[in-house]
Amino acid sequence: MNLEGLINISGKNGLFKVISNSKNMIIVESLVDKKRIPVHSGNQANMLEEIGIYTYNDTKPLSSVFEDIAKKENYNQTISHKLSKNELTEYFRQIVPDFDEEKVYISDIKKVIQWYNLLQSKKIIKRKEEKKKITKKKK
Repeated sequence: MNLEGLINISGKNGLFKVISNSKNMIIVESLVDKKRIPVHSGNQANMLEEIGIYTYNDTKPLSSVFEDIAKKENYNQTISHKLSKNELTEYFRQIVPDFDEEKVYISDIKKVIQWYNLLQSKKIIKRKEEKKKITKKKK
């Protein structure tokens, strides 16, 4: 799953796609409403491809977590991020059974689920097209 060019900006709802960048700022476009805004170097922003979920052994890349959710949900929307703490934790444990419960907060789980649903609705998370096998006919 390719999350290249997608970022989260602290204090801003939703996710953003990087449109262009310069020395001290980038221009991003909201995936929600397509509005473009400048993000200055002082703003805290994280590339989705660099985010991971802490496990007891390692860190699992966010793209792998999204892929696991997609497979579980047959590439459809998943549960709401507004469910109770217990429901969200139980669901997330099905996706990442060994997530570190001391380092991964309920707010992190809510973000992952909310981001997954947003990316799925924008058709960024979709089933990989199967490669067609071309066979040559023998004469």
